[in-house]
Amino acid sequence: MRDGFEETQEHTARPRLSYPFAEGPEAGGAVDVAPGVKWLRMPLGGSLAFINVWAIEDGEGWAIVDTGMGGSDTQQTWRKAFAGVLGGKPVTRVFVTHMHPDHIGMAGWLTRKFQCRLWISRLEFLMCRSLAADTGREAPADALEFYRAAGWDEEALENYRARFGGFGKGLHALPDAFRRLSDGDVVEIGGRPWEVVVGSGHSPEHVCLWQKDLKLFISGDQVLPKISSNVSVFPTEPDGDPLTEWLTTLAAIKDRVSDDVLVLPAHNEPFHGLHARIDHLISGHERGLSRLRKLIAEPKRAVDVFPVLFRRKIDQWVLGMATGESLAHLNCLMARGQALAEPDEAGVIWYRAA
Repeated sequence: MRDGFEETQEHTARPRLSYPFAEGPEAGGAVDVAPGVKWLRMPLGGSLAFINVWAIEDGEGWAIVDTGMGGSDTQQTWRKAFAGVLGGKPVTRVFVTHMHPDHIGMAGWLTRKFQCRLWISRLEFLMCRSLAADTGREAPADALEFYRAAGWDEEALENYRARFGGFGKGLHALPDAFRRLSDGDVVEIGGRPWEVVVGSGHSPEHVCLWQKDLKLFISGDQVLPKISSNVSVFPTEPDGDPLTEWLTTLAAIKDRVSDDVLVLPAHNEPFHGLHARIDHLISGHERGLSRLRKLIAEPKRAVDVFPVLFRRKIDQWVLGMATGESLAHLNCLMARGQALAEPDEAGVIWYRAA
């Protein structure tokens, strides 16, 4: 489960964001981003290399926001941090922005180690439990038909079969109970109120945390400075419209959260310029939708539209993500009444402008 594509230079200028920290923390180290708030990194490998996690002073211990991918490398990094920069203090609570394994993977280990509660939105917890239950299963027929309809060939389908059921491999076993976070909740952490701001599109009920006095906004994957978050349609909800949800959420966050915050994202570096970044993300996807609508003047399959949405080569490692995001754009056009979908005799779906 990947978080997004690295962006390349658009025809329009990238917004001028400012990055106040010259360097990020080393493995097991930390950088103070505000009084009582520390920035740590957990290893991921691959192009993203790491995920940012946050430790907030909370009474006699630390509230942790996001946890890293499950596994021994992350566990060792946490142990080093607890013995060093976190001063041997316990974890009081574990907050998770959403259910992707790089965010929730170590939640079970941390909550059991410190006998503390997981705080997460209800849909993220239940969706994670559902996907984890697929671990070790064979690829379902509905999923194979979904990707066959998108235009995948037999080689791509065979790769999917071989890799299906791996979601749970990045997770320590989830706790059986959680504390629900809902949009608009105000949670006291370390004597300060943090407002819950929920988004959707990248995941079902993504939690962001806003502290107005410190001017901090923990954005998870909802707003990233250099990556366009993956927004995909999946076989479980083939008619979903996550792109509309994501664009609507971004606009709502801009209206609600002040522009003077320091954004603490899950990937890349903390930055100033929340509103400019949101404008750039929305306009970028709108341009993609415009290019896509022109392309489907002649009928196209989902796999035929990659060139107008992505500037990188789509290989087997990102084919699923690219297909899901292409379908999200196509479903968005259909929701706007700007596209139609028509299956052929083989069940492959062809999209054309309405």
